[in-house]
Amino acid sequence: MAEKPEALFVGSMPDWWVERMEKDVTLHHLSKAADEDAFIKEHAPGTRVLMAGAPVDDALMAKLPNLKLIASMGAGYERIDTAAAKKRGIVVSNTPHVTDGCVADMAMALLLAWGRHIVQGDKFVRSRAWLKGGYVLVPRLWGRRMGILGLGRIGLAIAKRAAAFDMPIAYHNRRPRNDVPYWYYSSLVDMARDVDILMVATPGGPDTHHIVTAEVLKALGPKGVIVNIARGSIIDEPAMVRALKDGTIAGAALDVFEFEPKMPEELYAMENVVLMPHRGGGTYETWADGCDLVKANVQAFYKTGKPLTPVAETPID
Repeated sequence: MAEKPEALFVGSMPDWWVERMEKDVTLHHLSKAADEDAFIKEHAPGTRVLMAGAPVDDALMAKLPNLKLIASMGAGYERIDTAAAKKRGIVVSNTPHVTDGCVADMAMALLLAWGRHIVQGDKFVRSRAWLKGGYVLVPRLWGRRMGILGLGRIGLAIAKRAAAFDMPIAYHNRRPRNDVPYWYYSSLVDMARDVDILMVATPGGPDTHHIVTAEVLKALGPKGVIVNIARGSIIDEPAMVRALKDGTIAGAALDVFEFEPKMPEELYAMENVVLMPHRGGGTYETWADGCDLVKANVQAFYKTGKPLTPVAETPID
């Protein structure tokens, strides 16, 4: 084995992140290759690990016959074809836990920004409008009912923060949890009807594609707000835009979009939405911790044949 483990690097990351990784892992950068097909052919025989910061499909896996590990550089891994990986005997790892706290912070920040008019208030002061009169009153936020779609690690972290705001908490999962005191709804529509805030925290992928439908938004109602810090594909975006325009819901606070960085044109001008450029986990500490966990997964694989954090879809025998 080489002095340092090696990996084929697909995608891009900041220079400091790459430098941090390359202290302990030798990277072969596909993005720097003048001829990608020739580069892959050259490195295919020795490639056991692929470090993924970009989509990985079956076609790419087929070009790497000795590939055994795809190390995702994030908690989400819906852009990796896990079914194809499992069929080929390839394990996929990700970086769970490291983003939980920061994403939950962003969820509450978006909710506060929307509910307390932080963005509008900032503009009001900067434009000197305050010199001419006071700002409008808004409904209070604490005590409002929150329904969390997806009570996993991040959902739990959000619930903990929401509880500090005296918010009654409900959740919708595939099945109820027996370790939380929150109200469980087997129906997403029923939960939306009974809450003021619909917090989207479930993983993306085919199973959750557009599960927040026009019916769900109608149930949320004209005083309700939807907050999404998960994946844009979970919400039917055209239905959401219509709901925002016609008053079916009161507003939205969004960190993610289905086809980001592109988003529905109408959102740019809407005053009842708060928008962020997918930065839920966008803190230096989170990215550094994520880098270290990717590195640890690669190192563990070379030592034991198993990464530290394999995903459920590609179990290790």
